[in-house]
Order: sequence, then C-alpha cells, then structure tokens
Amino acid sequence: MSGLDERHPTITPRRVKFDWSDTPLHWIPGEPVATHFINVLHLLLPAGERWFVHVYKQALPLVEDDERLRGEVKGFMGQEAVHAYSHQGVLDRQMLAQGLDPRPLTIKIEWLFRNLLGDRRPLPVVSRRQWLNFRIGMIAGIEHYTAVLGQWILDAHELDEAGADPTMMDLLRWHGAEEVEHRSVAFDVFQHVSGAYWRRFLAFFAGVLALPLSVYFGAAYLCRKDPTLKGVRPRIRDYRRAVRRGVFPSNRFMIKAAGAYLRRGYHPSQECSTQKALDYLATSPAALAAGHEAGRSAS
Repeated sequence: MSGLDERHPTITPRRVKFDWSDTPLHWIPGEPVATHFINVLHLLLPAGERWFVHVYKQALPLVEDDERLRGEVKGFMGQEAVHAYSHQGVLDRQMLAQGLDPRPLTIKIEWLFRNLLGDRRPLPVVSRRQWLNFRIGMIAGIEHYTAVLGQWILDAHELDEAGADPTMMDLLRWHGAEEVEHRSVAFDVFQHVSGAYWRRFLAFFAGVLALPLSVYFGAAYLCRKDPTLKGVRPRIRDYRRAVRRGVFPSNRFMIKAAGAYLRRGYHPSQECSTQKALDYLATSPAALAAGHEAGRSAS
C-alpha cells in the first residue's frame, strides 16, 4: 500500500516549455477532425485558466482560517497560470504559424469569461458573495471534468498507437497529470466557502452544459479555418469514429463522470490516481527539463 496522500499531495507549478516547430497541424495522423475536437481545449483553456486564477484571488481571503487549503490554492493558481500560457503557445506558435488563425474565436471566448462570468453580478438581487460562491462552484465542477479527462489522456495509449505527435501528447499529459494532482483543491474551496449541495448541483450544470456545444462549434470553426481542409465539417460519424479508435472520450464516459460528481458523498480524491499522475510527471520531457532548469537557477 502506498503512503501517498490522494487528497493533499504537494502542488508545485512546473515552468514547462514546448517547441512547436516540428508539430504538424493535424497532430493525429489521418485524423484532422479528431485533432480539432481535442484542439478545442487550446481555444478554451487560456481564457478559462486565467479566469480561474482571477476568481481564486478573490477566494483567498475566504480560506484564511485554513493554512493548508490556502497553500494548496496558491499552488493551484500557479499551476493554472502555467497551463494558460502553455496552451496559448499552441495557438500562437503551432496553429497560427501554419495558417490557422484562432483569434477571431478566442477574442469572443475572452469576452465571455471577462464579461458574462466576470465580477459584475448577473442580477441586482444576487450579492457579490453569492456570485463569487456560485463561480467557485462552477470551477469545482469544471475541475472535476479536467481531472477525469486528465486521467483519460494519461491512459489513452490509442493516441500513441495512432502516431500522435509526441510534443502535443506531452503537453496534454503534463497538463492532465497536474489536473489529477490538484483535483481536490477547487472542491475543497467550494465546500469551505459554501458547501450547499443545491448550489453544487446548479453550478455544475451551468459550468459544464456548454461543453458539448463548445466542442462542436469550436471544432467546426477550426475545420472551417483550416487551410488544408476544404468543405470539411465535424459530423456525428467523425465523433463516433474517434471514439471507436479510442482517440476521443465517449459521451458515456462524460455522463458517468457527471454522475460521480453529483453523488452527495462525492470527493475528488475518490476519483483518478495521483500515483499515475506523478509517474508520468517523472518521465515527461517538459517537466524534467523544467526541473533541471529550476535546479540550475537555484544553484
């Protein structure tokens, strides 16, 4: 039996870097639509992760009485900030460099997080604290999905068998491993500041119901703007083919994950494996290089 603490592992940002010069636009060979299904993450995550950090700066004073949770929140914020700029690098130096301009869509996504989910209350009857608690609940639900998807990408050997680009796989697995590593933080913050099951239920659906639509419309945009694709758009059969090949998670997987989160006795530490995450991080080329660079800076 391992003595690893699944609920409270050490959470430390890893200042990774990625070189996109050899990564093809369709980084899953022969699967341009499946590639763009997953590429939607790069569209959503830079703005989304920055929004997480913004909300959690406001949440920090609410956890002053719990020193360990406060430390975990700071580690969480550090990791999410690195996630944001790492995925931004895909947009700027992998997509844009190969003629696919994501900026018209990412500008709209930035607007959504800054305005629709910003600090301005949606209704006068909603207090600032209630709106903050609701957004903290949304993040807890989203983080549940990022953790289970992180575990999925760690286990998705079918992507390796399909010849997926190793640099892109390292980005996705490094990020996924850190999502598994810090998976309890957002839920613990929500429980600390609110904990009401009805709010968890409503915030979960507000945060994740848009996910299927985001994946479809994001992939449709990428296919339409892809200079190598003419008249290609995502279809149900493209999704089913990707699921059959094991290069994209199924609806059944996503629904099962929702059911787990909505159990009254749920806690993120019951899901995923911190040991698997750490095992990958111990071999990740980007994480290893970041560790060596940190060691040189400290010496």
